[in-house]
Amino acid sequence: MLATKGFGVITTATLLITAGDNPARLRTEASFAALCGAAPIPASSGKTTRHRLNRGGDRQANWALHQIALVRLSADQRTKAYAAKLTAAGKSRKDVLRCLKRAIAREAWHLLVHPAPTPRIDDLRPLRHLRGLTLTQAAEHLGTVPARISELHGTRLNIQLANAYRDYLNAA
Repeated sequence: MLATKGFGVITTATLLITAGDNPARLRTEASFAALCGAAPIPASSGKTTRHRLNRGGDRQANWALHQIALVRLSADQRTKAYAAKLTAAGKSRKDVLRCLKRAIAREAWHLLVHPAPTPRIDDLRPLRHLRGLTLTQAAEHLGTVPARISELHGTRLNIQLANAYRDYLNAA
């Protein structure tokens, strides 16, 4: 989950705690969304058809989905385009956030139930030493700072950086 855009350490931990506390309730993505309070509830009257945000569910998980939505709205082009499409369709900012939370809950459920295998990175440091390169040289070539490359071995796995680093080391 940490390698996915917008998912930070705290928000991921919050969603994992929610899922771990209620493993029997994770049958479908809709049940996970309801557990997180991101399932839409019909709030129609007369000729108006609309939905409102569910006030139930785990409030911490809902907060995590909200934080992920805010980060993606500020930094992710796909999310910005989706929000613009919803806004053009007449949705309010509240409705846009509700739709984003539901989409993020769907994605989080898939990541929880079908986790992607973590790419190997334990071969990068020995390969760099074999090539006789320093961490600073590799970082300069990749346009980053040495600390970012060092973080690949910790909790902040950046798959794109790891792949670029591997390509550079294999080409060197």
